[in-house]
Amino acid sequence: MDNEMKLEIVPLSFPEGCNVILGQSHFIKTVEDLYEIMVTSSPSLDFGIAFCEASGDCLIRWDGNSEELVDHAIRNAEMLGAGHSFIVVMRKGFPINVLNGIKNCQEVCRIFAATANPLQVIIAETGQGRGIVGVIDGFHLKGIETEEEIKARRSLLRDIIGYKR
Repeated sequence: MDNEMKLEIVPLSFPEGCNVILGQSHFIKTVEDLYEIMVTSSPSLDFGIAFCEASGDCLIRWDGNSEELVDHAIRNAEMLGAGHSFIVVMRKGFPINVLNGIKNCQEVCRIFAATANPLQVIIAETGQGRGIVGVIDGFHLKGIETEEEIKARRSLLRDIIGYKR
């Protein structure tokens, strides 16, 4: 293995109105277990999953219940090419609805991002392979919320989304 490393920024692409969860796992059964978590979380959830296998056949393993979102997950996984990474592209639900289930999945090592924001993934590549170093989730910070913005946030959570009462 050579001792040189190349860094690359890979922007992920997913349809408007979707959220993504990007993580790292360690086993071929990840795709099936993530599928079960997603499908049992909500009957209305649409999703696609892709997992970059890091040993054996080194294939992108995939599953989901939406052909469109499976295709997006696979294309993003191809761009990343990072061993044992997985991506879930989802619609009609939010990461908050599935994240604890995913984090509790036996194969999942870490979650890098769960977002609807533009997402850039920092990839390191060596002679051995590729891996995720980190992510850039969203945009530059613009300031500190005001009292008016606090009221708006609380209204969004309580009145619009219904996550707080």
